[in-house]
Amino acid sequence: MKIIPTLMSGLLLTLVSVSSVAETSVLFIGNSFTYGYGSAVRFYRHDTVTDLNNEGLGGVPALFKSFSDQAGLDNKVYLETRGGSDLYFHLENKLGVIGRRPWDQVVMHGYSTLDSKKPGDPNPLINSTADMSKFFRGINRDVEIFLTATWSRADLIYVDDRPWSDTPISKMAQDVRAGYDKAAMAPGVKSVNPVGEAWTRAIEMGLADSNPYDGIDQGKIDLWTYDHYHASTYGYYLEALVVFGNVTGIDPRSLGENECSAYELGMSRAEVKGLQQAAYEQLASESRVSAAPLKLPKPVNPERCN
Repeated sequence: MKIIPTLMSGLLLTLVSVSSVAETSVLFIGNSFTYGYGSAVRFYRHDTVTDLNNEGLGGVPALFKSFSDQAGLDNKVYLETRGGSDLYFHLENKLGVIGRRPWDQVVMHGYSTLDSKKPGDPNPLINSTADMSKFFRGINRDVEIFLTATWSRADLIYVDDRPWSDTPISKMAQDVRAGYDKAAMAPGVKSVNPVGEAWTRAIEMGLADSNPYDGIDQGKIDLWTYDHYHASTYGYYLEALVVFGNVTGIDPRSLGENECSAYELGMSRAEVKGLQQAAYEQLASESRVSAAPLKLPKPVNPERCN
């Protein structure tokens, strides 16, 4: 008679163990560049993620969740965002919210110019990243932190008397990345999501237009939204692809040109294929992903997106 309780006990322990290993908690911390200001991504699939501020936002985290589901991953995704903020804002105001559980992975970024008062200065990001890392590692020593290096802002390049006026479109993204590389030296930081450089790559590939102020060339996409500052749906989609590939190690091209979220957001197969290629090439150049077999093209079926 003792065999049954022993078997039941072993089964329960196995189920608990499998459950704890299978599900991965992923927290996104950021600002409008995370929640998708200026695009259809802002409230996209908001019911598939948990907005810790209860603002009903979906954004890049919801795209990441969609990609994860399609790849067969069991990721539970959360976000905590505030427009116009840097990491210090979250440290000073949101520790009670983001410290409620031991996260497995954290994806975060600061202000788009590194320092809002002194553009290009990485020191605030370096210091706030170290403080944030210390906080999360105090809750879970094994937490993996990923920093997202953001894109070149057209409004700071093609407008006179701005921090990066008259510089190549790639320059701001390179400067931002350099700051994030320094910040990534903090304990617990696994790597940097090279979003800005993937944007530059999409432009160099001829997929995206380099200057929205002089019109968008025929056959190209605009990565920026109407303010030439925030991203368009295409820009946020590319951001999500890069984050997905870097965090999971999965070739973003393996999602296929019929990827569900792109279909729902109205993108063409050619656009999807190009954006996935740009994300892959940037990640592969940094040895963050390896080429995976691509899925064969198949007809889009709206029902498979549900």
